[in-house]
Order: sequence, then C-alpha cells, then structure tokens
Amino acid sequence: MNRLSKHIAMVALLGVFLGGLTAQAKVKQKKKNKDFNLAANPLANVQSKQPDKELYDKAMLALKKGRYDVARLDLQTLLNTYPESEYRMRAKLSVGDTWFKEGGTAALAQAEAEYKDFETFFPNAPEAAEAQMKVADIYYQQMEKPDRDYTNAQQAETEYRDMINMYPDSTLIPRAKQRLRDVQEVLAEREAQVGFYYQTREDFNAAIARLETVADTYPLYSKSDQVLIAIGDCYAGVAHNIQIAPNLPGAVRERLRSDYMDKAAEAYAKVITRYPMYPHVEDARDRLVGMNRPVPEPTPQAVAESDAEWRSRTPLHFSEMTLDIIRRGPTVVEAAHVGEPSLEDPSRTLAPDVNQQNVAMFKEAADAGKPVAPVTAAVPTGPNEPPRSDRPSDAPLQMAAPAEGSTLGATIVSAPSGPAAADPNALVQPVGPTNSAPPPLERAAEAPVQQNDIKPGEAPSTPAAATGKKKKAPKPDLSDESSSKKKKKKGLAKIF
Repeated sequence: MNRLSKHIAMVALLGVFLGGLTAQAKVKQKKKNKDFNLAANPLANVQSKQPDKELYDKAMLALKKGRYDVARLDLQTLLNTYPESEYRMRAKLSVGDTWFKEGGTAALAQAEAEYKDFETFFPNAPEAAEAQMKVADIYYQQMEKPDRDYTNAQQAETEYRDMINMYPDSTLIPRAKQRLRDVQEVLAEREAQVGFYYQTREDFNAAIARLETVADTYPLYSKSDQVLIAIGDCYAGVAHNIQIAPNLPGAVRERLRSDYMDKAAEAYAKVITRYPMYPHVEDARDRLVGMNRPVPEPTPQAVAESDAEWRSRTPLHFSEMTLDIIRRGPTVVEAAHVGEPSLEDPSRTLAPDVNQQNVAMFKEAADAGKPVAPVTAAVPTGPNEPPRSDRPSDAPLQMAAPAEGSTLGATIVSAPSGPAAADPNALVQPVGPTNSAPPPLERAAEAPVQQNDIKPGEAPSTPAAATGKKKKAPKPDLSDESSSKKKKKKGLAKIF
C-alpha cells in the first residue's frame, strides 16, 4: 500500500506540474503593433460626445460588421454636415475603405477613385501615404499567376514605386518594399518562363533577350542563378551552331566561336561572384572547368549578401504547391525579404538588338584577318583641273588691285604660268604665248570729221510721207493662185 500510495502521489504531482506548464504555454503574448498596420485607426479610441464623432463611430461600427452601405451613408453625412470637423480626413479615407473591403472589380475601381481624390485634396497629410499604399494594394489583390495576364502586376509595381518615391519618410515604406519584392518576383517569373521556353526551342536570340532583361531588371529574383546559367548555355549554343555552319571560313569560325564562348564564360562567372550561396553555383563552376576557363572567387561581402537573401526566402513546400492549383493569385513565398528592390526599370533587351549585336560580331570577325589599306595623303588638284570632293584644290585666284594712274577699274589676272601651268593631267591645256602679261593700254583713234553731202543751194530730197500723197501699191499677180470661185471655161476648154 505504501508503494501504491507513493506512485499515486507521484502521478498527481506530475499531473499538476504538466498542467501548469500547459496553462503557461497557452498564455498568448500580446502582439506588437506594427508601424505598417493599416487597420489601426488613431481616432477609434478617442472618447468624445460630439455629434461628428458620434457619426464617425457609428460608421466605423457599421464598417466593422460589413454593412458598407450604412457606413458610407454615415460618412457622407459627416462630410456634408460638418465640413470643418477634425474627422473629415479620416472620414474621406474611410469612404474608400468601404469600397475596398466590399471587394469586386467595380467596388475596387471606386475605391481607387476615392483614394486618388484624397491624395488630391490632402497631399500633405500623413494619411496620403496610406491612401497611395491602398491604391497599390488594390492591384496587388488582383494579380494573376505568372502565366496569365500581368497587367495588374505591372500596375501594382508602378503604384508601389510611386509610394516609395513620393513618401520616403512614411512608416509604411518597409511594407511597400516587401510588396514590391513580391510583385517583382511574379514579373521576373513570367519573363524567365518565356526565356526558358525559347531556349528549349533553340531560338537563342529571343531567349537571350528575355533572360538578360530578367537579370538586369530583377536581381532579387529567386532563380537568378538559373537565369544566368541559361544565358551562358544560349551563348554556348550559338557557338556550337557556328562551329557546324557550312561555307564559313575557318579563321572567321574560330574567332566567332571564341567570342561567344567568352560571353558564356562571363555569364557563368557572374553566378559565382553575385549569387555564391544559391543552389546552382556548382553547375556554373563545372561549366567553367569544362571550358578550361578560370573560376573566380566571390568576395566576403557578396557571400554575406547572397546568404542573407537566400535565408530570407520561404521554401516552397508541398502544401503551397497544392494550394497554388486552387488559389487564384500567384505564390510569392519565395520572394526575398531583404535587399533593395529596383525602383527604375533599365532599358529592355530586345531580340532585334541581340541580332544586330551578332551581325556586328560577325563583321568584326570577318574583318579581323584582312590587311588594312594604307592611308595615302590627298594630292591637291591642278590649277585647271575641276575640283573633286576627295582632293583639295589650290587657293582660288584673287583679283589684283588696279595700278595707280590706270583708267580701268580691274586688272586681268590670268592662270599661273611656268612649270605649274604645264600640267599633263589638266583637262584644258594653255594656248598662246608663254608671256601672259597684258598688252599696254592704247588710246582710241580719233573719229573722222563729219562732212555734209548737200551742196549749198540744193534742196534736200523730201520723202513721200512728207508730201502727204499716198503711193499706190502694185497689184499682185493672182493668175497662179488657186481660188474657190469657179471660172467659166472659154474656147476648147469647154469640151474637156
């Protein structure tokens, strides 16, 4: 009995001890209010019996219970009845909240309009950042999966960037940056999937364009190491196609192959130096070793940054993959929670740009073995040779000033004489004496004295016009000319 009583006492004490631990474990710790809690209303706990405060509290209670029409009616009554109330800003913002919580495409569009109006009327209020944040959240809630329409994702990215740039001192900045990382994860996933598809189809130009856009625009993408390895594989594929291309000179083939393999090695090396803690780093190392290229070593800063990025991501479990089939929106658990998201998009890489780059590389490789033509100095043209665009001409002839005492206003200047004039290439050879000096100026001969042929006492002849009589003109002979009038035949002519 003693042993039994001892066992019972021990079990009782153990039960009491475990019960205390369980009760202590059930005590929930109070959650700390985060700075970016949009549900917190600073005017909710204010005790006041003013009529505008009564209306505001009534509207908030209706909003909490899901009676959005009643809440909007009370808020509009507050805004119209008490335009000078201290609750007018919160009431204006809460009108948008009623539409936002109601949901639906039409209600969300109305909520966006209300939030934009609030920013217009109260741009300097602290609640303006909250309004801009909720505008971005509207598009965030309507995002589709990466393989669906990405319009809402692009708009959400734009709104979050505007919020960060317009209100850098707001307490909502950490939440906005995290939402921006989530959105960029979705956009990067879409671009990467398209690039991987082009790679499988061996359309290397299109694949390189898509994948380089991802690598340049979204450095925090969870699969950035795979993207860079795919870029290197695409360049290696182009090098292989050049190696087996027919009718291509051997020297040009080797130079092009070497250039593309250099680009592939550069992409593999970037995986090691930028993402050393990502899972596909060893694949990049193996490819560099297989190419007989040096393997770079990452810096300690790059290792620490990459490790922090990778540890901040939530691994994708089986439950998340299962829910992703049912869930309407995308899965963003793999998005990074550290690092600065890109606030500006660089210029996109397009497939025509990659094609032009390939053409430039081919021309450079083809011209590398050609001898360079010597550059000859331009020989000026002769004095009588027509000017040419590729050769300079002599200085133009200038008019000399008139000599003193000369009666002429200009002096004749001829082409240069001597050895320069005897140019065998001249189109017009000089004609005449070698002495081209102008002859001396001579004085004009005097005009003869005019003599009068009419002798004294004789009357000068008067023309017919002076006498006033008209002289009859002789009649023309019209015997040989034809006439339309028929003449009567005479004599033997009548018979024929």
